[in-house]
Amino acid sequence: MSKIAAAVLAFLCLLILGSIPMSAQLLPSGNVYAGVSYGQLTNATVQQSYRGWNGSVEAFPFTRIRYLSFVLDASGFYRTSQTRITQYNGFIGPRLSINYGKWRPFAHATVGIRHIDSGGFVSNPMGIDVGGGADYKLPFKNFSWRAQFDMIRSRYLSANQYDYRASTGIVWRF
Repeated sequence: MSKIAAAVLAFLCLLILGSIPMSAQLLPSGNVYAGVSYGQLTNATVQQSYRGWNGSVEAFPFTRIRYLSFVLDASGFYRTSQTRITQYNGFIGPRLSINYGKWRPFAHATVGIRHIDSGGFVSNPMGIDVGGGADYKLPFKNFSWRAQFDMIRSRYLSANQYDYRASTGIVWRF
């Protein structure tokens, strides 16, 4: 399935699920995010720009502590130059947020794994993602627009690697 077809299918599923009455909701409160991403990533010692996608699922498991949630974040970056380079990231951890009018600023610190394929050389280093951003409530019910910035630290080829990611996209709150 192509990336565009997958994105359209995910959007249609969100629209269908958004119309179901939430009185019989089995999921905890939270949100789902899908967007595009730009990354300034280091491949060994060369810093290059990449384009890709970013998505996350956030759950608020504690009704008394509304500013604390847990997030599962995933992203993918692609570059085709002399060698084909792909990178996939999966992180999980806590997120702190607060509602301020139509804005919802947040900060998170997550840990996870990265999968880097650089012309056949594959590496799976552990990573730490520290970042934050803000959601702005749109006039459509349960939808927001997100801007997010992250710094990802990992070790690649026995050296510390610091990568930067900027993402923007749509958030569906449930």
